[in-house]
Amino acid sequence: MFIFNKKYFYLTVLLFLIEVCIAVFINDSFIRPFIGDVLVVILIYCFVKAFWNIHSSIVALSVFAFSCAIEILQYFNFVNNLGLQKYKILAVALGSVFDWKDIIAYAIGIIIVLWLENRT
Repeated sequence: MFIFNKKYFYLTVLLFLIEVCIAVFINDSFIRPFIGDVLVVILIYCFVKAFWNIHSSIVALSVFAFSCAIEILQYFNFVNNLGLQKYKILAVALGSVFDWKDIIAYAIGIIIVLWLENRT
């Protein structure tokens, strides 16, 4: 079950660096909020696949469910309710504003993952 897959590990590092660049250098209304959310589910997927040998569809659906759960928690303002707003990096990573467009972005990211994993 536990493995180390270099391909997914390198993809994880690359996607993380792209996400950091988006967060630090881009402040627009499309790339940062939408493309960043598409990429974040791909990043999480690659991270899981880098260390665990689990079927791609199970990982993809689990990452989508996890992402949606975090988004739903944002609706209930959980970062502030748990007093986590003082931890800036954690607060930014978990988010604080619910948006249906984020769930659409997560779905697009997972569809990309499944398409890439299942193409012949």
